[in-house]
Amino acid sequence: MLQQRRGPAFWLLTAFFVLFVLFLYGPTITITILSFQGPSGNLTFPMRGVSLYWFGNLFEKQMVGDFAGSFQRSIVLGLATMVVTVLASFAAGLAFRSRFRGSTVIFYLAIASLIVPSILISLGIGLLFRVLGLDPAWYSSAFGAHLTWTLPFGLLIMFAVFNRFDRRFEEAARDLGATSWQTVRHVIVPILLPSLIGVGLFGFTLSYDEFARSLYTAGTFNTLPLEIYGMTTNVTTPVLYALGTVTTGLSFLVIALALVSTVIVRRRRERLGSDAGKAA
Repeated sequence: MLQQRRGPAFWLLTAFFVLFVLFLYGPTITITILSFQGPSGNLTFPMRGVSLYWFGNLFEKQMVGDFAGSFQRSIVLGLATMVVTVLASFAAGLAFRSRFRGSTVIFYLAIASLIVPSILISLGIGLLFRVLGLDPAWYSSAFGAHLTWTLPFGLLIMFAVFNRFDRRFEEAARDLGATSWQTVRHVIVPILLPSLIGVGLFGFTLSYDEFARSLYTAGTFNTLPLEIYGMTTNVTTPVLYALGTVTTGLSFLVIALALVSTVIVRRRRERLGSDAGKAA
């Protein structure tokens, strides 16, 4: 059988994809390589030895910056944002399955922050706190600013998931005598658990990496993105690259944990379904 010749469109798309991958992963790979410079290394090639020196230096007291503190704040803020995003999105998904007065207005108000520039939201929340006589802080004003970014994504995901949800599972549970809470706990949540994990992943990563909405709301103590930005103007050693490598590795770790959790949930569901089929 003769192979079909690939036309110019195929090679054009291939070249575009290769360039996309280079622009996406090239800087990360470069930073990762340079973070393994020797003790006498600098911010550019060529490499001057290979070592873990700058990773060890990262956790020592720095002349400028507070990596450990900013890292802890971003982790706590990301986890808090993740929990609230999952709970609020799930509750909203349940509520919006039935139309109620004002539901359309509430929906558009909830997702309106996606079209407003992030820097304006950050500035507005920071000014509001000062008008109220409150000091902006990473655990209050920044937390609220991050939710204006993560909640709309969580809502849109849960609305799409509930649109495909078969409500006959709920009806079957009610016919067997389950209460509303038992139906949610034992039927809806287990079925939607992979989607809830995805919403949680969105909430954590969007908060952990958020810069613009933290700029005027974090207060005295920086989150990690703000700390990294500050270090780019003060730090002139590969310790900055080591920081970038650690944060990138953490992001990939979170994604991997979410994917593994989803696979485990699906396999458990398949196993329970198989056992139920054999019992029947």
